[in-house]
Amino acid sequence: MRYEPRMSGDGNGWVECALGHRHWGRFGAAGLLITDGARVVLQHRAPWTHDGDTWALPGGARDSHEDVLTAALREAAEEAALDPSSVAPIDEWVDDHGGWSYTTVVAQALVELKPRAANAESLDVRWWSIDEVGALPLHRAFAIAWPSLRDLLEHGAAGRGGRGRPGR
Repeated sequence: MRYEPRMSGDGNGWVECALGHRHWGRFGAAGLLITDGARVVLQHRAPWTHDGDTWALPGGARDSHEDVLTAALREAAEEAALDPSSVAPIDEWVDDHGGWSYTTVVAQALVELKPRAANAESLDVRWWSIDEVGALPLHRAFAIAWPSLRDLLEHGAAGRGGRGRPGR
């Protein structure tokens, strides 16, 4: 049986960016990189999803009325059962393709979080040591972004204004 995404938000849909890449999210996309300083929360994506059976951030399409923080927090709640009030955003990193972008919101866990797979898009959601992430089978775009995101985590995200475009 093939799963068809529920078309509940107006942001759901494929677009082509100025670089000729096909992306999910009519208004861009956002994800949440939660850290406790030594670990990060990652989602093991279901095989049927884009670049499935890989590890990445809880995240997805932004709706027209959402800013990146709202979208990232909503996606983390939907995919990883994370309460938005349990994290504090400290920075963001933007992968801009011209006409489409993916924004990673970096957030500090405020309490001990117990993430879990909360919908069909996730096989697993769990904490990983920052040192272990690079050895995982990562979503292609997340693998490209990870060195910049790791640098943000290791050298203090707050106040750095992490912006980038490594070619998602």
